[in-house]
Amino acid sequence: MDDQSRAPYAVLARELADMPRQVGSTPKAILMISAHWEEPEFTVMANPRPPMVYDYFGFPDYTYSIRYDAPGDPALADAVKALIEAAGMPAKLDAERGFDHGAYTPLHVMYPRADVPVVQLSLKAGLDPATHLALGRALAPLRQDGVLIVGSGLTYHNLRQFFSPRAWGPSREFDGWLQAVLLAGNPKDRGKLLAAWEAAPAARAAHPREEHLLPLMVAVGAAEHDTCELSYHEKNFLGGLTVSNFRFLNSPL
Repeated sequence: MDDQSRAPYAVLARELADMPRQVGSTPKAILMISAHWEEPEFTVMANPRPPMVYDYFGFPDYTYSIRYDAPGDPALADAVKALIEAAGMPAKLDAERGFDHGAYTPLHVMYPRADVPVVQLSLKAGLDPATHLALGRALAPLRQDGVLIVGSGLTYHNLRQFFSPRAWGPSREFDGWLQAVLLAGNPKDRGKLLAAWEAAPAARAAHPREEHLLPLMVAVGAAEHDTCELSYHEKNFLGGLTVSNFRFLNSPL
């Protein structure tokens, strides 16, 4: 966004822009799991020249002509599909799918030259957390091949309350639980705790529907025993929301 609405995102934008430095080397490709794509089975974007998916409404006209022209990677798409199927889960390719805003919004800041190939991967309908943790485990070998796995969602996603002070408490409580699990807890316990996320404080107040939490599950599964670090955190986002990003260390990248 190029108007006054961009200002609240300044801290997040700064942290995303610093991500290439944190990663340490340019990835061979990016596998992006966005909250904005769901399919009956895990589906992999196989388009070599992904188009844009403007999956929002009511925004300024220019936001419907934004471009992010990173190439796709059909060979990586095939590899992702094979890994998922080898783990006993059905998967398919989609040769038409393009980048939704859950993918190109952060990538536009992280890799503005759009010179790193990107493949998107859908969530699976039913939104079962254990299934998405298992998906991440199946994808873990990609990290050894120089693929950066990115889960794009939100730690708080209750749109009915998003701009209300009533969101501040639940976002703080749920974010505190996530930090305890990912930063202070035993990595061996992460999967079990995240699979039971509905028992967390303010869980359903923070996520009436869990599609914006599940990309994190995939990332955790892919980095199951790695150290986790808080790469971005605000306590006053949009007036009072508590929000965080997490990065998993010890990747071969």
